[in-house]
Amino acid sequence: MNTATIYTEALTKDAFAPFGDVLEAAGDADMLINDGQCKRYHDRAQLELVRGGRAGLSIFQAQPRALPYTFTMMERHPHGCQAFIPMQAAPFLVIVAPDENGAPGMPRAFLTKPGQGVNYHRGTWHGVLTPLSEPAIFGVVDWIGDIKNLEEHWLKTQYVVETAIE
Repeated sequence: MNTATIYTEALTKDAFAPFGDVLEAAGDADMLINDGQCKRYHDRAQLELVRGGRAGLSIFQAQPRALPYTFTMMERHPHGCQAFIPMQAAPFLVIVAPDENGAPGMPRAFLTKPGQGVNYHRGTWHGVLTPLSEPAIFGVVDWIGDIKNLEEHWLKTQYVVETAIE
């Protein structure tokens, strides 16, 4: 199996836009609520869910990983988006790839800042949940239905994610 190295990028709204939404309380709040005591960052993700299912909220508890991190599989969800909201203020690794004729193209690796989450758009190729520390608990919003909403693709190249040199 061939091996290729990719380097982490900072998770920004513009860099991540082809794959989904960055979830964070950044920039100007859209409104103040709760008698002016709470900033609301309104409607920050495109929650796309196809018919035949519903939005569900699950809790994931994942084993932490470390960099360098090696992966050979990516997945996607054809029936709805999938949002990962960390329940701790710690960074995690986000791996995504463009679709190339029904398979993942060249992957990119993003490193979140504490307080950031992501929403993968429907059909976006992504790596598995990859926290980098404990605890590793996430609120997950995704499509729940009676048909399979998971496609896995085993890569011909083994990718190693390294921390970007700044």
